[in-house]
Amino acid sequence: MTAERARGASSLCRVEVILANPELYALAAAIPDTDPTAGGRPRDYPPVMGVLFETLISVYGSARQVEAEISHPAVWRTIREGLQAHGNVRVGPKPMRRHHYLHYRNTYMTDPVVLARLDQIHRDFAAAQALEVGVLDPHSQGSWTHPNRARLIYGDGKVITPLFKARPGDTKLDKTTGQLRPVRAEHDADLHFEGTGEFAWGTKWVIMAARGTQTRHRIILDVLPVPDKGGEAAVAVDSVARLVPLLPGAQGVVYDTALRGVHHQRIMRDLGLLSINRVALAKAGSNKPRRSKAEQRQEKSTLIETTTITLPDSTERIVPLYGRGGALGIGRMTDDGTIEFEPLRRIRTHRRADNAGTFRWYNDYELPDDLGGAVITIRLHGNNEDTARKLNRTENLRPIPPGDPDFDRIFPLRADAESINRGLEDTLYLRRAHSVGRARQHVNLIGWALMVNSLTRAEHRARPHDALAA
Repeated sequence: MTAERARGASSLCRVEVILANPELYALAAAIPDTDPTAGGRPRDYPPVMGVLFETLISVYGSARQVEAEISHPAVWRTIREGLQAHGNVRVGPKPMRRHHYLHYRNTYMTDPVVLARLDQIHRDFAAAQALEVGVLDPHSQGSWTHPNRARLIYGDGKVITPLFKARPGDTKLDKTTGQLRPVRAEHDADLHFEGTGEFAWGTKWVIMAARGTQTRHRIILDVLPVPDKGGEAAVAVDSVARLVPLLPGAQGVVYDTALRGVHHQRIMRDLGLLSINRVALAKAGSNKPRRSKAEQRQEKSTLIETTTITLPDSTERIVPLYGRGGALGIGRMTDDGTIEFEPLRRIRTHRRADNAGTFRWYNDYELPDDLGGAVITIRLHGNNEDTARKLNRTENLRPIPPGDPDFDRIFPLRADAESINRGLEDTLYLRRAHSVGRARQHVNLIGWALMVNSLTRAEHRARPHDALAA
């Protein structure tokens, strides 16, 4: 990595790469034209300026600062020349003002029909640009047994702090009149439970991404609101379902323990992707410096099934197989009479397609030497037999469990999901939402994703061919 890349991208560089991204002009095309027969003055600025202004909020931190920055002759000249060169769009010598942007956002971009179209356009372009930069490429290396990190979709939930601290229903005493008056608040906000065990007040979003191995090699694939408290996992799986048809090279999904058995079943059985994450603990450990055994963390453990094996001496033995923390293994009796879990080594993961368009998943495991060292095949997806046994197989068994060498190689993508959340926060003024209302914030996040993807696209195009081949 060069020193220039280590320093990061300047604001003007971000403006230039956004102007060069064809997604900018496709998003602008979704904004309807005015009806010339309806009367009124014509627009001062074309729709692309409304989308560009929105995207620049993630560069400069606020709409007011965007207005100030683009009023500089050098910045406005860069914008005019970039629009002309990349989109064949002409704008006048007078810089756009904040009220022009607000009209575009509040009148057109937050219209439900237009917003749905903007959302679809971003997803389509993000998928195409992921392939352009070599991410989620179906022709690259990787298998179901050893997935390629660059062929995995990963994501996380993010609660955005509202613009106003007050909550719906809060009032303030007017010292002049003596009356209680309502104060401005975010009516789409709610109290959301986070993975740290804490609660956060705000609007919740699911952000799905993919990345390669190079600097600034991240693509924001999708941004979706979570309208219902506790609905993050369902929204995340819905997002994956929308992305799968656009990304034939995807091999799996990396997420946190918000996903449970029903979500893993849908990802694997219906969408045909690996679901890679940890199993929720049966009991979280205490934070005390000295804790008893009863206060230590406890992994979830359950009987998956029993199998009959033939030993080298031709005798048969029934072996119970347990799932613990996502891994499959056997129980060993210790000297003190307790059962010790011994995980089995995963040899191969394979997928088979059904005529119904669904998928069946299996893992091959190697038994220990004292049990013959044979390879057994265990089903990973749930079926009616599991339902009858009241076994949630996909909740307790992972295709690639923690402790597996491939898990240790892949799961650090979760840390990058946290990095995405922090990067988003850094674009928010005082780390609060740019606007009020879920629809407006959705528009803000599409603009932010466009900015991130524009940097990735430009960095890829500027990278020498030899570096790409490496």
